[in-house]
Amino acid sequence: MPEIKIMTSNLVKREKYLKTLGTYLGKPLIKILLGMRRSGKSSIIRLLIAELLEKGVPEKNIIYINKESLEFEDIETYRDLYSYVVKNFKGVEGQKYIFIDEVQEIKEWEKAVVSFLAEGIGDVIISGSNSRLLSGELATLLSGRYVEIPVHPLTFNEFLEFRKEFGEKKKLDTEECFREFLKYGGLPGIHYLPFNEELVFQYLNSVLNTILYKDIITRFKIRDTALFDKVVRYLFDNIGNITTAKRIADYFRNQRIKVAVDTVLNYIRCIETALLIKRVYKYDIKGKRHLEFYEKVYLTDVGLRNGLIGYREKDVNGILENIVYNELLARGYKVYIGKLNGLEIDFVAEKHGEIKYIQVCYLLAEESTIEREFGNLQKIRDNYEKVVISLDKFFVKELKGIKHVYLIDFLREEDI
Repeated sequence: MPEIKIMTSNLVKREKYLKTLGTYLGKPLIKILLGMRRSGKSSIIRLLIAELLEKGVPEKNIIYINKESLEFEDIETYRDLYSYVVKNFKGVEGQKYIFIDEVQEIKEWEKAVVSFLAEGIGDVIISGSNSRLLSGELATLLSGRYVEIPVHPLTFNEFLEFRKEFGEKKKLDTEECFREFLKYGGLPGIHYLPFNEELVFQYLNSVLNTILYKDIITRFKIRDTALFDKVVRYLFDNIGNITTAKRIADYFRNQRIKVAVDTVLNYIRCIETALLIKRVYKYDIKGKRHLEFYEKVYLTDVGLRNGLIGYREKDVNGILENIVYNELLARGYKVYIGKLNGLEIDFVAEKHGEIKYIQVCYLLAEESTIEREFGNLQKIRDNYEKVVISLDKFFVKELKGIKHVYLIDFLREEDI
């Protein structure tokens, strides 16, 4: 068996994920870390392996396959994977662990993984960067014997932890760090670079290009790459705005670019599959029901957007909405767009049967803005919590019975 090469001295522990994985270790469940490329899945796996070794688990009892490494390029199919694991665990006693990073690169990998589980060959922890990882045959074969652990880019609290570890200043300015977070986003890899706009954006663009060309264009055999690039830029440029395939197709037609609605919809689905974007569905507040159609798209990481099209102050409202949306997801909420008699509520956040109604804006500087943000929430006739989040540091804590929270305080707290 190849020697396990685990370097953790330059890694920052993301305790939330390690704790969750620790809860499921040893249980007859396949643990699946699912997240966009470069969101930190590999580091979490390496840290968990390091913890196991520190606890006395023999190295021979751990197999770590990283499909981004040429060392494992010969493992191409489920048969290769099964043979490799069985061969390297031959004669090994005790609890064994199988880690597979970027498992979607192995053809029909689910057949081997199901066999590992059925035969008790080892505890299985895998990672993937494709939202269809859990669709089709795997879900059917496992029948609930897996647990999905979504891995998000860094939250602002985690961003601060990384800045403390890698930043040049001993004492952090939280508001300055927030401005960096707003511009550069939450991919862990940026913290290994000097915080220079040119270098960080160059890194973010390289990550984006890898996702677009390796995970989408090549995988889905997209031929019209120029049109695909235009759709990506449109989505990135319209976060927080109403965005449907028809609206995009109509926009292109106005630009004298002929495109079918079905083509645009297919591109959006491919981009979503690579976990670059999330489509947000509507929630009818009055009828208390989820609606099957959507109208907004948010990015998994705002830094990728800024690296592609540049950071612009005029876009700050959409970026702030995106940051709040990502934070709510990281806290385990299901998030929807609220609709009430023609009015829009930015987010309806639902967890454990409880609901929060949230409005997000840049500044509450105008009376009309205050009336819109608080007034829309006032019209909701139930007793669930209603919150306005903005960058007004000294605005009143409550207005008309509705809570106001300074955005940085919201990001720093464990919950609203």
